[in-house]
Amino acid sequence: MGSLRFGRDLIQLEEAQERVLRTVRVQPAEQVRLEEAMGRRLAVEVSADHSVPHFRRAGVDGYAVRAEDTASATGGAAVSLEVLETIPCGTVPTQRLAPGQASRIMTGAVVPEGADAVVMVEMTDRQELAGKEAGLVVEIRKAMAPGENITAVGQECGEGEKLLAAGTVIGPGEAAVLATFGYSMVPVFVRPRVAIFSTGAELLPVEETLAPGRIRNSNSYMLACQVRESGGEPSIMPILPDEVEQVQAELLAALSWADIVITTGGVSVGDKDVLVELFERWDGELHFNKIAMRPGSPTSFGQWRGKPIFALSGNPGASYVGFELLVRPYLRKALGAVDPLPQTGTAFLDAEYRKGSAYPRYVRGTSRVEAGQVKVRPAGRDKSSIMISIKDADCLICVPAGGRGAEQGELVRTISLQQH
Repeated sequence: MGSLRFGRDLIQLEEAQERVLRTVRVQPAEQVRLEEAMGRRLAVEVSADHSVPHFRRAGVDGYAVRAEDTASATGGAAVSLEVLETIPCGTVPTQRLAPGQASRIMTGAVVPEGADAVVMVEMTDRQELAGKEAGLVVEIRKAMAPGENITAVGQECGEGEKLLAAGTVIGPGEAAVLATFGYSMVPVFVRPRVAIFSTGAELLPVEETLAPGRIRNSNSYMLACQVRESGGEPSIMPILPDEVEQVQAELLAALSWADIVITTGGVSVGDKDVLVELFERWDGELHFNKIAMRPGSPTSFGQWRGKPIFALSGNPGASYVGFELLVRPYLRKALGAVDPLPQTGTAFLDAEYRKGSAYPRYVRGTSRVEAGQVKVRPAGRDKSSIMISIKDADCLICVPAGGRGAEQGELVRTISLQQH
């Protein structure tokens, strides 16, 4: 037991992320109704099987005309054209325009053959002739250019054009594309089932009354929300005691149905850190148990019965950061994302950060744009045991290892906590 508790092999975060992603098995696909696919990740590439639009479409209510017939039209000298028919949306024109003719047309309707422009109804006057010239004519008061107010065939997209990549999250725009191309049933990746365990005799179920020396179990609910945001299906499991035999039995039971297991707590060097003891006695594979990062350096990852186990720190801040840097990328890749790692950038530090460390620090931060510059500052006090400031963070501020921390105004690397 001592060899794992105190003799851990230190690796860099980038190496830890690579080892995690190397083990990912992409989830199988399932078919769901389009209205149930929102927020899911698409399991196939979608290409256009027809042009959009697949007919010439009127962009305004008005009259379909031959542009050359309107060349002399002005506000004071209108051009008169014979009206052939009215073309509502959803119908097909019955007559081709000849010189001197027009057809009344509605927005979105099929433009008739012979027409090459649509004049807005506001630029026309319609009248009914009497006697031997009985019929409808329209007075056009604006010269039109060929193609004006007409959406050409394929103007949005052409047949065969790639529209959505596999792994794309289905939002409003993606749903519109899928509906346009007839996907009443959508192939999406199956949500991974994730069992979440918190360990520690100090933990109380959330509904229980506080007692001296005890705290309510907030980590499980935080992690469950992170799992759901990442596309997984979380299950909050009973709190585990500091007894390695029971921990082993509960985790093995969960591995019979869960795709992924996450634990929080029990990975440090204390006498009651049962996950460390479990890793000494199990028959699984431990990929790492120490990362050069603050918070959460004892974060561990392995595979047991062929399934991944993420053992995160029990401190809320460290648990949160460990999930964002390691578990979320795993879930994203399992659901087909081609860019599973969080997006990075740079920003100017808007406060002094004097907390030096032998390891790089990943500080929960808030960002804003001021005078064209992105600025960041820590979201409250930066301690891994502090939970309240998690709700305010939209990025992680990367402070390099060393004793000096970072100066106000210094350009620092950032990791986005926004979903993509």
